[in-house]
Amino acid sequence: MLFGRDKQTMPDPADVLPGRPDAMPVTHLEHLVLGTPIAGPYPEGTKTAVFGMGCFWGAEKFYWPLDGVFTTAVGYAGGFTPNPTYEEVCSGRTGHNEVALVVYDPEVVSYDELLKVFWEVHDPTQFMRQGNDVGTQYRSEIYVSDDEQRAAAEASLERYQASLNGAGFGEIATTIVDAGTFYFAEDYHQQYLARNPGGYCNHGVCQVAYDTADA
Repeated sequence: MLFGRDKQTMPDPADVLPGRPDAMPVTHLEHLVLGTPIAGPYPEGTKTAVFGMGCFWGAEKFYWPLDGVFTTAVGYAGGFTPNPTYEEVCSGRTGHNEVALVVYDPEVVSYDELLKVFWEVHDPTQFMRQGNDVGTQYRSEIYVSDDEQRAAAEASLERYQASLNGAGFGEIATTIVDAGTFYFAEDYHQQYLARNPGGYCNHGVCQVAYDTADA
């Protein structure tokens, strides 16, 4: 229990922390790995994708090697409190999820290739838990920005579920929701595993590969 609450129960919107009107300042503007702007401006023609798959330190890392990924950032989404802090998100009283923002060139890397990373580096059969990380901030969630992304995400979920079924694994718990506001996390969280190569990462390679052949 956290502050008398079940860590895996979303808070009542009427009882969340009030937050603040000002956005979290992003002062380290250049991506430590990619050398690109974290908070924009982003090049014309790029698109954004947002994924929740456990601790955002590791989630962000797996998108760095992909050709076509312009930049990444970590932050908070899916909650109610405006401009939350990390401590507030960890309290379970904002409703936010730890997420990775991926800015990509769809002419070089497809959304389905981004989804492949999503499925394979965390356990999508767990909704609010990844290993020892338990709570609303660790939700397995895909945040879609338009009908095209939603259709692709839903189709990919069906294909990956079929792969899991064939391997004897359970049902996917991941939810697909409309993308709301993305709030940048504090500077020290951005590219955390580039700053701390031996730092905590709860992600790995899934036992079941995601096949993009039919995407």
